[in-house]
Order: sequence, then C-alpha cells, then structure tokens
Amino acid sequence: MSIALTQKEKLLLQDQQSHEGICVQKYQAYASQAQDPQLKQLFGSYASQEQQHLNTLTQILNGQVPVMSSQQGQQTAQSGAQSAVQPSPQGTTNNQSDSVLCNDMLMTEKFVSGAYDTAIFEFTDTNVRQALNHIQKEEQKHGEGIFQYMQSKGMYNPK
Repeated sequence: MSIALTQKEKLLLQDQQSHEGICVQKYQAYASQAQDPQLKQLFGSYASQEQQHLNTLTQILNGQVPVMSSQQGQQTAQSGAQSAVQPSPQGTTNNQSDSVLCNDMLMTEKFVSGAYDTAIFEFTDTNVRQALNHIQKEEQKHGEGIFQYMQSKGMYNPK
C-alpha cells in the first residue's frame, strides 16, 4: 500500500530518522566501550533494533506502509531485557564507566520515546500510526532493559 505524506508528517519522520541514527551510533559505540560483556550484548542487540527502526522510517518516508506483526521485534526486545537482569556472580557491580553509558542511553530512550508520542498523534494514516506506536513500544522496552540492568548492578535505586 502506498501513502501520501503531509509536509508535517515528512518533517516528523525526518526528525525520528535523525534520532534513530544517533541511537544506532551510540549503541554501537557503547557496545564496544562497555566493560561488562552482558552490557556489550544488550547494547549490540539494541543497536540492531534501532537500525530496524531507521529502516522502517525510511520505508514510510518513501511512501510505503510497513506491515507490522504483533510479534515483530517483541521477542528480541524481551530477550534483551531478560538477559539484562541476570545478577553478576559477584553480586552487584558498579562500574562507573558502564554506569555513565547506561545513564546516557536511558536518558536518550526517554527522549526518543517522548518524540514518538508526539509524532503518533500527528499522523493521519492509521497504519503509519500503528507502525510508529510499535517502534515506540520497542523504545520503551529498551529503556526498561537498561533500567533493569542498572538496578541489577546497583547503578540505579528507584527508592
């Protein structure tokens, strides 16, 4: 199915493309910088998902409505979040460098998710809204996975 986008929709998609591109770059860079192998894996997994988001946005900008299944990406995001909460054998580890990376990505995910919230309400096509909502849910899962990782390592105490 082909769609015609309004100028505002195109601008919003271009903004989201920029955000996703930055997420891909950050996750890739942070995966190589992380000290904890578990965090390296988590960031690497999220980098791949962010690339998928970027591809979906490009597809929409090209006038194509992506087909989003309810299972697409869900298992990957869930497995990333689940692997993040495994406690380390030594108990809590608070690597300062990894903590800084996690804080930055958690803040980034909060921003990106909020930007999707705004964009979703601006689209006229229901299928595009659903695709953007799907991406936003994955962004929220990324934030949840990072939060759970941080909490399991003693880097974040919400109390």
